[in-house]
Amino acid sequence: MAPYLCLLKRVSRLMAGSAVALLFVAPSFSQNATGTDQALTRDDLTKADLAKVEAILAAPSSFETIERFEELSAGKATGRAEPAAKAYSHPNLPMSREDRQKFQLGFSIFKKLWVSSPASTKASDGLGPLYNARSCLRCHPANGRGHGLEPGNPDTRTFLMRLSVPAVSDEEKALLSSKEVNALSEPTYGGQLQDRALPGLPAEAQIAVSYETRDVTLAGGEVIALRKPSFSLKDYGYGQPRKDMQTSPRIATAMVGLGLLDAIHPADIAANADPDDEDGDGISGKINWVKDKRSGEIVPGRFGWKATEPNVYQQSSHAAVGDLGLSVPILPSHVGDCTKVQEICNRFPHGGQENLGGLEIPQVPLDLMVFYTANLAVPERRNAQDPTVLAGKKVFYEAGCVSCHRAKYVTRRDAEAKQHQFQLIWPYSDLLLHDMGEDLADHRPIADASGSEWRTAPLWGIGLAKAVDPEATFLHDGRARTLLEAVLWHGGEAQAARDKIVSLPKEQRDALIAFLNSL
Repeated sequence: MAPYLCLLKRVSRLMAGSAVALLFVAPSFSQNATGTDQALTRDDLTKADLAKVEAILAAPSSFETIERFEELSAGKATGRAEPAAKAYSHPNLPMSREDRQKFQLGFSIFKKLWVSSPASTKASDGLGPLYNARSCLRCHPANGRGHGLEPGNPDTRTFLMRLSVPAVSDEEKALLSSKEVNALSEPTYGGQLQDRALPGLPAEAQIAVSYETRDVTLAGGEVIALRKPSFSLKDYGYGQPRKDMQTSPRIATAMVGLGLLDAIHPADIAANADPDDEDGDGISGKINWVKDKRSGEIVPGRFGWKATEPNVYQQSSHAAVGDLGLSVPILPSHVGDCTKVQEICNRFPHGGQENLGGLEIPQVPLDLMVFYTANLAVPERRNAQDPTVLAGKKVFYEAGCVSCHRAKYVTRRDAEAKQHQFQLIWPYSDLLLHDMGEDLADHRPIADASGSEWRTAPLWGIGLAKAVDPEATFLHDGRARTLLEAVLWHGGEAQAARDKIVSLPKEQRDALIAFLNSL
């Protein structure tokens, strides 16, 4: 498989300046439920469609002006950028009156403050018993990204800690190989640390952080003080965890454009993969193959910091269980992430209602919430035609950032939602895993991702992150307070691009940041 993909990738790059985009007509590959390869092509497109796609996806031939449709980051679905504080809260366009109603109903569930059971508010009880926040909106303020922890600040609503242990027995190794699970939960504390609990129940633990400063001197003499976090857990509520417990800090991601990322054809993701770096360019992106719990198929992961979730539905379901402790159709545990060791947790009452299928979030409200999260619009570009922004775009391409932050796609013609069908979108991500070096490593493998590999984060809308939430920070653990700091932490496959940016004159670095802020 790998040699063919690498040849396809290499030829596609060589032809990037022409109207030929071979990745849309040549086959790539996926894995079926048995783990064997199967051909995968853009079977949703007619010959006429292919001709349009091949032309529009050509790389820019000049940076003197913007590309056609570049200001519409999400095609016809692009939303408004104003008011800036609500730039992540507009629905995809166009949207029918019926869909707007579904969007608003989904928002009511997304912002709902859940309470413990039993309660008089039968539609809102079932929280916990262990949890991280009382609503989805508290993890994603104004639908935006989270922020890193500060020493002495107990607010962790936009921040959490993943947990796991390495496989030891043959049975555990077989379980991981089958992809029934992406990682093995820590026996006492589960797959995620819950630092909040209902009255009468101890929280699992608390997260503490300290920072060390690392100075980076840029060309021209400017010094940037980076901060590297060190995390620890304290005040364990249920005894000591296993000594080989692995942890990974995470901040919440921005919610915009998720349905459009879901609508990218798997062939387009697979066509960029080069896991063995056969073309020798130093970029070896690979797919994180995960299981779709509804279909049973093994498919590319798209969502989460390590691309562990295959679609918006499954991502939302896992968040409901892990963050809020609420049961959903594919994960019907009423006690969320409580383990067998936590006996008192398992005895707490739950909010499942038999007349609604016995779940705390039954199918209909879950579908409404998923509809909302899948249809939060990506804001339109700002200042895209500004000469400084265009100069920054040139730096982005010439430094090699675009090798992983792939600029554009055309979504599936047969996407489930009409507003997501056949749209030219500009997410600036290949959705693949890349080794980002030791400084960013969490040393916690999950599914096919190693301890130093991360999914390429989409960049669309990133320039409005701090307008949506002034406390927003960047990278998986929130260590980067600015976009430049985030760039300077890049290592591994991105080391060469990072070093190029460090060596640039300040004017060009500033132009790069202006470009990122325009997205």
